[in-house]
Amino acid sequence: MTDCMAVTKYGKIQGVREDGCILFKGVPYAKPPVGELRWRAPQKPEPWTDVFMADTYPNRSAQVDRFDDTSLYQKEFYEDKVYATPASEDSLYLNIWVPDKACDHALPVAFYIHGGAFMGGTGHELEFRTNAYAKKDVILITINYRLGVFGFLAHPWLTAEDDAACGNYGIMDQIAALDWVLENIAAFGGDPDNVTIFGQSAGCMSVQTLLSTDYAKGKFAKAILQSGAGYPVLIQRDIPLELGYEFGEKVAEAAGAASLDELRRVPVEKLYEIQGKMMMEMMMSGQGLAFTPVRNGKFRAQTFDALAEQGLTADVPTMIGSTRKDITVSEEEAAKGYSQFQKNCVGWALQMEKVGHKPSYVYYFTRDLPGDDAGAFHSSELWYMFGTLGQCWRPMTEGDFELSERMVSYWTNFMKNSDPNEKGLPEWKPCTAKEAFEMVLDVE
Repeated sequence: MTDCMAVTKYGKIQGVREDGCILFKGVPYAKPPVGELRWRAPQKPEPWTDVFMADTYPNRSAQVDRFDDTSLYQKEFYEDKVYATPASEDSLYLNIWVPDKACDHALPVAFYIHGGAFMGGTGHELEFRTNAYAKKDVILITINYRLGVFGFLAHPWLTAEDDAACGNYGIMDQIAALDWVLENIAAFGGDPDNVTIFGQSAGCMSVQTLLSTDYAKGKFAKAILQSGAGYPVLIQRDIPLELGYEFGEKVAEAAGAASLDELRRVPVEKLYEIQGKMMMEMMMSGQGLAFTPVRNGKFRAQTFDALAEQGLTADVPTMIGSTRKDITVSEEEAAKGYSQFQKNCVGWALQMEKVGHKPSYVYYFTRDLPGDDAGAFHSSELWYMFGTLGQCWRPMTEGDFELSERMVSYWTNFMKNSDPNEKGLPEWKPCTAKEAFEMVLDVE
């Protein structure tokens, strides 16, 4: 790579210098999944002949902005103007942060999958836009993938067309993005044999799904699971195909579609409307999310727990953890300082040890963020492990910045060496049956 230019298998890409990095924004990793490609497995992008100018963040995946102005998450992450690019089905793009300096060896790659309940979010949210990893000689990649009804619709019509992709188009997008990285990251100075997949919330559930399907086998070397996974599974819906069909048939009926061709021609706005009504019905009945990865018998046949019990998840080093006031954690649990969510993260590590898999490192984030009484809420660790406290509205203290530096070091050390430790940092031991160690992350 020379002067912000990378030569990929699809053509030349021109990046920009920002904050001590070379940044490539909005790089296409698949064809736009529009028209006849709606609800199909992602297709490789078309090569280009001119230089691709990667200087603008891409569309967000099709989504309804569901947070009102008083929401914690609206103020925390979504008021940033750069975040609010158009929402569109044409959204299969990724962003790459590369150190702006020569390096004599291939660099480890951090491949991040955003959260948002499989319904919202994007790879260029404020909290992800960081130079902290590049400063540690790690290439950071963030991606978009199809969401909601566009990413996770299941229907017999779709099974007849592609029985592996049915219900899992968003996860197939993630795998396509991984494939693009494996093909092209050497052009940016990256090591395709040292890719760490990581994600938080729905991104964490995505990582657990990638660990659990042969379609992603061999495409990554390590995994970090943040606030969304564990053993036994606590919050991820393990949707069987029959239930996916039930949801999908409701969509087709509400859309008035008598065939897959007709369903593919339904306007985006109509699908938003149908999705919103279904979401409300599911919330009112306590059933959870309708559009999440589907256990369709081919992409993944068994439950997450069954695969973990049989040692059939990918055998790679993992980090896993939660926050003190994480999703599903009651006030009583938070006060006690030990939740079921936390127990299940330890349970994952112990189960991986039981089946002879590589070590797991468990963390517990307990810092009550300054500025309000939200505490160590679900997603609160993102500012810290991405090193983006300076972009946050909160009155961060010297202790917060020290905690962030420590966490960035732990995360990037793990990405480099499968071990978060380095000289000068408090020792982070693997979590084992002999010592169920958890690294508590808080200001000192």
